[in-house]
Amino acid sequence: MKIAITSHGEDRYSEVDSRFGRADYFIIYDQETNTYDCLPNTQNLEASHGAGIQAGQSLAKTGAKVLITGHVGPKAFKVLDAEKIAMYSIGDMTGSVESILAAFLAGKLMVIDVPGASHGK
Repeated sequence: MKIAITSHGEDRYSEVDSRFGRADYFIIYDQETNTYDCLPNTQNLEASHGAGIQAGQSLAKTGAKVLITGHVGPKAFKVLDAEKIAMYSIGDMTGSVESILAAFLAGKLMVIDVPGASHGK
């Protein structure tokens, strides 16, 4: 299974990004191969509107089945939900992509089941 984590940097040691649509990068972890890939989100950083929708569509193309982020807006939520991508919130957590992934794998993150400005607080 592929797991996407929003990130400020290009690798697993980078700080997690609480934004979804305007996250700097998506780090994609593939559990089957135990590898990490980086998907830049540059096209949405300066977008005047639709950043969440476009980011959701880009993420769906990677084959990710899980998204870990801080918050997901209503339009992005619809796209991700339609693509059957499960969403989990980092809440107030900070740290590296790798540490947030470990928290997810340990069952410590909350499911995002409704869209909103912030989750898990």
